[in-house]
Amino acid sequence: MEHVNKVIGAELALFEKKFSESVKSTNPLLDRIMKFIIRRKGKQMRPMFVFLSAKIAGGITDVSYRAASLIELLHTATLVHDDVVDDAMKRRNFFSINALWKNKIAVLVGDYLLSKGLLLSIEHGDIPILQITSRAVKEMSEGELMQMEKARKLDIDERVYFDIIRAKTASLLASACSAGAYSAAQDTAVSENFRLFGEKVGIAFQIKDDLFDYGQDNIGKPTGIDIKEKKMTLPLIYALQHADIATKRKVIYTVKNNSTDRKKVNEVIDYVQHSGGIAYAQQKMKEYKEEALQILHTYPDTPARQAMEELVNYVINRKY
Repeated sequence: MEHVNKVIGAELALFEKKFSESVKSTNPLLDRIMKFIIRRKGKQMRPMFVFLSAKIAGGITDVSYRAASLIELLHTATLVHDDVVDDAMKRRNFFSINALWKNKIAVLVGDYLLSKGLLLSIEHGDIPILQITSRAVKEMSEGELMQMEKARKLDIDERVYFDIIRAKTASLLASACSAGAYSAAQDTAVSENFRLFGEKVGIAFQIKDDLFDYGQDNIGKPTGIDIKEKKMTLPLIYALQHADIATKRKVIYTVKNNSTDRKKVNEVIDYVQHSGGIAYAQQKMKEYKEEALQILHTYPDTPARQAMEELVNYVINRKY
């Protein structure tokens, strides 16, 4: 993402320093864990969306840096808690917090990160930014619980699937764009426009993530893990919608009762790949990308807008 780095590289470097400062603790154990988290942090895509949204909406301010820190703190907190819920021992090929320090400490670390984000906004009076992000946390929790509830019966259709990922995944990216725009423009209409843009990108992002489960790319998690966790993703939903009754029953039975049998899971993956489920999901992903770009193109063609478009394209072309 060469153009992205050219446009906001300096801001991201400064953000790194500010974020490291924001998670420091006088507690030795917490400080050690925070340093571990910083060392293994990912691509920081969400702060990129914050800064580029701010640049397009009027310009990066001190509020933009705090908005980016809040988003990253909330995102990191949810990942730590997700690993506990999923009993995941690794994330991005690193050991998870719960693998190294056990579940009780991991839950408290997630709570600490969440509280640091809340205090960062409250202490500086960034109430509108806090309102934007609090909405995302609420929706993420609702989306996760909805997915757990539906997984018991495997009765997720395409409409429910999009409701889940809109809340569970897209809401945080939407809030990153919305908060970034508000930090620059202080305008709720502009902020809402960027929220819709971020939501559409977030949905495309999740569909891409779902597609990895049916491919062979080395992405830090084995293929078939969504099936093992009884998650009904778009490729599988489409395949089942177009299956005969006998095949549908067989696939659902496998997901319900044989999700830990590698051979059986591979049979489901092969079925989805040959049923048109992959092609359909790819098409839907591209549709959401185009809808996001339509919103983006209502703003003047600037280096920031071009960088944002590059970032959107990266989201659906990434290899992991």
